[in-house]
Amino acid sequence: YTRYEMLDLVVIDGRARGIIARNLVTGKVERFAAHAVVVGTGGYGNAFFLSTNAMTSNGSAALQVYKKGAFFANPAFAQIHPTCIPVQGEHQSKLTLMSESLRNDGRIWVPKKKEDAEAIRKGKLKPTDIAEENRDYFLERRYPAFGNLVPRDVASRAAKERCDAGFGVGNTGLAVYLDFEEAISRLGENVVRERYGNLFEMYEKIVDDNPYKTPMMIYPAIHYTMGGIWVDYELQTTVKGLFCIGEANFSDHGANRLGASALMQGLADGYFILPYTIQNYLADQIRVPRFSTDAPEFEEAEKQINEKINRIMSIQGKRSVDSIHRELGLVMWDFVGMARNKKGLEHALERIREIRKEFWSNVFVPGKADDLNTELEKALRVADFIEIGELMARDAILREESCGGHFREEHQTEEGETLRNDKEFAFVSCWKYNGEGEEPSLFKEMLAYEFVERDQRNYKA
Repeated sequence: YTRYEMLDLVVIDGRARGIIARNLVTGKVERFAAHAVVVGTGGYGNAFFLSTNAMTSNGSAALQVYKKGAFFANPAFAQIHPTCIPVQGEHQSKLTLMSESLRNDGRIWVPKKKEDAEAIRKGKLKPTDIAEENRDYFLERRYPAFGNLVPRDVASRAAKERCDAGFGVGNTGLAVYLDFEEAISRLGENVVRERYGNLFEMYEKIVDDNPYKTPMMIYPAIHYTMGGIWVDYELQTTVKGLFCIGEANFSDHGANRLGASALMQGLADGYFILPYTIQNYLADQIRVPRFSTDAPEFEEAEKQINEKINRIMSIQGKRSVDSIHRELGLVMWDFVGMARNKKGLEHALERIREIRKEFWSNVFVPGKADDLNTELEKALRVADFIEIGELMARDAILREESCGGHFREEHQTEEGETLRNDKEFAFVSCWKYNGEGEEPSLFKEMLAYEFVERDQRNYKA
């Protein structure tokens, strides 16, 4: 079933009993019954349009189960990855992630002088023209204890700050350098090639620049979403029989995922937890006979999906799906991205409502619904991204603190670092869907630590 996409969850007598999915080759909407449903569909980073995620990775399945009663937890917590190849132009649809391992030996810098940065942006200077004493290794300067190995959120915000201050490089000014000159001098080019040769080759193919001779250019991008569907310790959601694993749930990473821990979660959820806990759920379902997909709940779910598809196909407006998605992504990146503030988030909510109205009145989807139609696939996802974007902004406004991947400009230390408010916000924000056009309800799962003492992070000493 690799060419199928889940479009809705079927709930019978309060339990998840199947899904509605669309065959992406034929366009046919089909029903699937089951005693339990497991959602393992990844995160919702593509709401930002440009992200490191695969284009087909989306939050649609999570949003559908949210609309059927599953709580959505901590949607504001999204991770920005610092080592991505910068945006090259307006027609780009995806960003390329360079492995974080590059920061083991690479040194991140920008020119100390604005005039040098400006000359580089205009193509009048090359990075190799900048003398060592005129380079600002800003992570090493700001965080002497950890240098270039600070966590992702810290490195990303530091790069953004330098670029916002006018020291960014590249033709857009939205890039910093990742330099291996010192590593090659210290270790030799062969060692560096053994460690990172495949990454250097990938970078050169995309950028047409030799990173052995010229510093790489990198810039932060949306990478991972720590928020997701709320689950208990058995990975079951607030809907009985509905389980959620991996990045699709909220469970393991709090506000700030650490490197490689997504793989850890995938292994833990899929190999060591779910195979046992789902048995526990199914133990008292052994006498429940197989379900017929002719049940009225299946008929109603399929009817609603077909109505939604027909509504989208009938609009026949003037805007492409991608143009609306790109517009949403710019709003998300500018106001719900690395640095957030109340005024910007309120503006984002207003703009997202306008984009929703534009989508449902002016989107154009060519072709037919009952056939292979990638534009229809994208349109269904963008409709969901709009809802996810609104939920993220709403959650970010609520959380009047800076914590992990959530950075509120009003809540930072004098040195520009995150300032948590554990007294008021040490909770998981769980959002309950209340219907189209209605505000969701907030439930708080308090975080009580018995053996761990919470403290402010410090990478300076």
